[in-house]
Amino acid sequence: MNIKPGDTVRYLNSVGGGTVVRIEGDIAYVDEDGFETPVLARECVVVGSAEQQKAVSRQSVEASKVPSKDSAPKPTQLPVTETAGGDRINMVLGFEATDLKALSRSSFEAYLVNDSNYYIFLSVAAKATDSNEWTPWYDGVVEPNIQEFLFELEAADLTDFDRVSVQYVAFKRGKDYSLKTPAAIELKVDTTRFAKLHCFRTNVYFDNPVIAFDLVSDDRQQQAAIPEPAKIAEKMMYKAADIRPEKPRRPAMPKEQIFGPFEIDLHASALFDTLNGLEASDILNAQIERFEQAMREYSRRPGTRLIFIHGKGDGVLKQALLKELTHRFKGHDVQDAPFEKYGYGATQVTVRYVAPSQPKGRRK
Repeated sequence: MNIKPGDTVRYLNSVGGGTVVRIEGDIAYVDEDGFETPVLARECVVVGSAEQQKAVSRQSVEASKVPSKDSAPKPTQLPVTETAGGDRINMVLGFEATDLKALSRSSFEAYLVNDSNYYIFLSVAAKATDSNEWTPWYDGVVEPNIQEFLFELEAADLTDFDRVSVQYVAFKRGKDYSLKTPAAIELKVDTTRFAKLHCFRTNVYFDNPVIAFDLVSDDRQQQAAIPEPAKIAEKMMYKAADIRPEKPRRPAMPKEQIFGPFEIDLHASALFDTLNGLEASDILNAQIERFEQAMREYSRRPGTRLIFIHGKGDGVLKQALLKELTHRFKGHDVQDAPFEKYGYGATQVTVRYVAPSQPKGRRK
């Protein structure tokens, strides 16, 4: 579908969208909250054409001329464009400084990244360590595949932000879906980090450095451990009696050897005999699937070096691989492949031993 100025679009391989202001060559300039963002036109999906917007405007004008008991206009609900792999929930809570160069005077904007095809009914509350009451900061519904602004936090509010509670329920509208378990996640926040520049780091979901908390990764909740008074007292008792509890034995780590490097070509021409009839999303899904297959194949061989050849391109595939290495395949060494051989078109992954996670007990 040809994109025209005035069309409402969502991004095909990243979070966000807006209204097309103008088109220059293959680049569409999209208005996101008053800022124009240049995006490749082929990476945009039209969810509301300019003609539809005009028709809605005409209907609104005509409706305003007719007396009605309820004169308030109803908001236009844009269709949801689902993404491959979006039925696994990934959520990140990020805090971005409004003035990174003056953190002592800066306020902090809280954002939730909902990287999934689900609507999220969300509630966020906070409290100081010595308080028994929670202060609500946000409640509402966050749309699928979007980065949502939640609230702004002043420096004076940090004293009441030692604990953060995030409760959520995931659902879809107008179609069948798999149920996700509602959850309440409690985070322990070291508020002194908000005054340290090095604590604000780059993140795959944000354009600027942030303090980020992974809430859910591939449907698995990430909950920070919060010490309980009873456990602290138990540790003090052992120390006083000079008794040490027997430590559980750890499985022996396999001896690490160097293997490779092995090249995995992710170019579309290496994966398909012909590209006729294939959409950009079909090609990207096949490339990510080939990447995941290689990571699973070599995950039991620590020290293996893998060279994923993705090409320079517009960086969409490389960012997708880095996202997978950040969430699904954590703990491995990632760097650019040797420049003299691959230029900017390849990423090197050195497989490291990752201890298997302990299974969680279930209540009967």
